[in-house]
Amino acid sequence: DNKVPERFRRLGVRIGTMKDVIIHAVMTRLTDRNGFYTSSATKRFLKWADDYNPDILWLHNIHGYYINIELLFNWIKSRPDMQVFWTLHDCWTFTGHCTHFIVAKCDKWKTQCENCPQKNRYPSSLIDNSRKNYDDKKRLFTGVKNMTIITPSNWLAGLVKQSFLKDYPVEVRHNSIDTGIFRPTPSDFREKFGLEKKIIVLGVANVWDERKGLNDFVRLSEMLDPEKFAVVLVGLNPKQIKSLPKNITAIQRTQNQKELAGIYTTSDVFFLSSYEENYPTVSLEAQACGTPVIAYDAGGSPETLTDPRSKLVQTGDIESVKNILESL
Repeated sequence: DNKVPERFRRLGVRIGTMKDVIIHAVMTRLTDRNGFYTSSATKRFLKWADDYNPDILWLHNIHGYYINIELLFNWIKSRPDMQVFWTLHDCWTFTGHCTHFIVAKCDKWKTQCENCPQKNRYPSSLIDNSRKNYDDKKRLFTGVKNMTIITPSNWLAGLVKQSFLKDYPVEVRHNSIDTGIFRPTPSDFREKFGLEKKIIVLGVANVWDERKGLNDFVRLSEMLDPEKFAVVLVGLNPKQIKSLPKNITAIQRTQNQKELAGIYTTSDVFFLSSYEENYPTVSLEAQACGTPVIAYDAGGSPETLTDPRSKLVQTGDIESVKNILESL
């Protein structure tokens, strides 16, 4: 595929086309059957995989509208001698619909998903097919002869052990970061934005939404003394930037990781405001740059706190975050 960078073409094989992805996404929206389309592209991929004849198969996320899970797992089960590893990055594998369920306070995934309270969240659908999805995933994903589940956090490993995947061996392998990039890095960020005399409270996300705690940052900015503190957010889209109060320094994205390392370094505190997390690397990046973290006690976030100055607070407890900041 000419869209795969040339240096990776011997290693990378694209499954289907963008048209396939769009059709899969539209059908998911209409039927709530994420993972059960893209049949032709999956068959072509599995023909290639048969020719490649792997001894080891390593899966990661398979819910991105690009592969048919029924065809894939029937093929996997036809090769019982093949070693399979599956690294989970969220909870989609053992639910009837969602990728996370902490905010929804839903534990139907332990027994039988149905009447999903989150059908409008990714992978968003107009109808609810969570019961059938749950039954089909359980049928497909169990019974693989030689499979090991890998999770980045002990928190997610614990959930797996309560799910229909509980009979598989589970290994915890924490995500890592490049400490050659994320390390104390000089930056002119303070001078550039006129924040020389302020305590900088930083937040970074790839996509900011309610679950990442964007509203909590807005509330926090209103509670802190603007003469003493500056709230900085990185990773916002243009619409979000326009809607935020002017006392928040909003940045759409950094030019590169080195620039981001400089912002981490010059900040005084990194606030991990996520309500749902597996094992957030932004926390690791901030601490590697010498900046302590205040994190919500959500998902695998507590497992990322390595700096003795970092603090854990109850999820949503903005008042405690404010008190910690004011005690600096």
